[in-house]
Amino acid sequence: MAERVIRSLLDTREVQRLRRVRQLGLASLVFPGAEHTRFSHAVGTAHVMQALLHRIDACSDELPSDQQLDDEARTEALAAALLHDLGHGPFSHLFEEVLPHAKHHELWTQEILLDPTTEVHQTLESMSAGMSGRVASLLSGDYRLSYLSQSVSGTLDVDRADYLLRDSHMTGVRYGLYDLDWLLQALTFACVDGRWVLAIQGRKGLPPAESFFLGRHFMYQQVYHHKATRAADALVRAIFMRVRELIFSGSPPEPLLPAFHAAALGETLSIQEYLRMDDAELLTCLGEWEHGADPTLAELSKRLRSRELPKTVPLPESRRDRWPEARDRAGEIVSAKGLRPDLTVWLDIADDVPYQEPTDGSTGGMWVTLRHQPLQRLGDASFILGQLRNKRIEHPRLIFPAEFRDEVLAAIHDVLD
Repeated sequence: MAERVIRSLLDTREVQRLRRVRQLGLASLVFPGAEHTRFSHAVGTAHVMQALLHRIDACSDELPSDQQLDDEARTEALAAALLHDLGHGPFSHLFEEVLPHAKHHELWTQEILLDPTTEVHQTLESMSAGMSGRVASLLSGDYRLSYLSQSVSGTLDVDRADYLLRDSHMTGVRYGLYDLDWLLQALTFACVDGRWVLAIQGRKGLPPAESFFLGRHFMYQQVYHHKATRAADALVRAIFMRVRELIFSGSPPEPLLPAFHAAALGETLSIQEYLRMDDAELLTCLGEWEHGADPTLAELSKRLRSRELPKTVPLPESRRDRWPEARDRAGEIVSAKGLRPDLTVWLDIADDVPYQEPTDGSTGGMWVTLRHQPLQRLGDASFILGQLRNKRIEHPRLIFPAEFRDEVLAAIHDVLD
């Protein structure tokens, strides 16, 4: 049944929409090969899940009978892997960040799965009554087999397993590479407080696990938080802010997707309205806005479409208390030149936690089984990951129009020196 379900899901409108949503948003402005989509990532994630299910079968004798995989669970795990990004909006996470009333993409995924009008819901229900709800539960972490929920949305899951390798390949870097085959072979089961979870098997499993999390860390440093990508993201935020202003002023730009208009006003979006939004639709709007009636929106749109990106300057941690003053100095300069500081100057702090473990005593995170030793958390068994555990790493930058580089650098030198 699993193969039949996946084939049918691939043909649904909601899954095909992911072909029109780029995986890395605006990263293609920096890495020309990064044109891959959420669709290819979804298919890849399902492929990794298939490989993981083979590994689970190989060590299933470690599980009690009520925790064994059956055909239903196998099918639902593959469906969850394929559908985990259904709710993603255009330009990666930017849409939900900028519009204050926009739902998180994970909530949209749940709604798309459970709404009777979507083809995805209808396909799942045609295979087995209640399957859409069970797949939604798997994605939200409330599934009868906890190790399957962990494998879809956990510290080390099939989502990350695919996107690290895929994003590395498509951007042309090697930071995110790790040995997926060996990592899968190193997985086993452990019972933690009555819950069966996936765990790393012995010392042989530590190197691929460490490589996985270090690769994720380096990808955030060198790709996801690249200075030019962050500059492009800031420009898109400014565009969305200006569009919101025009909507509130009663002069919305044309064309404008109904979903964008409703989200800006805090109105409830229908699923069908939301699903109309993708990168292609917004890029079409940008092309029209560049030649539209509002000069501010036209200029911002032109800069993004022509890759006239703002300048970024790293900010020293030792002068954290002076970052706002540096931003204000830059704002004064651009204001004197006739530009709006709130749309052209940003204090940008990109941050990430390379390896996260719960601090509340819960059973989440990854565990390691060591011969003749008690079960350990991965951060305790690995010296490397222990150093990175729950450590927030920041990349603070000042972003401003590139044409004022020399003046801004001179002005903030006294503030930050």
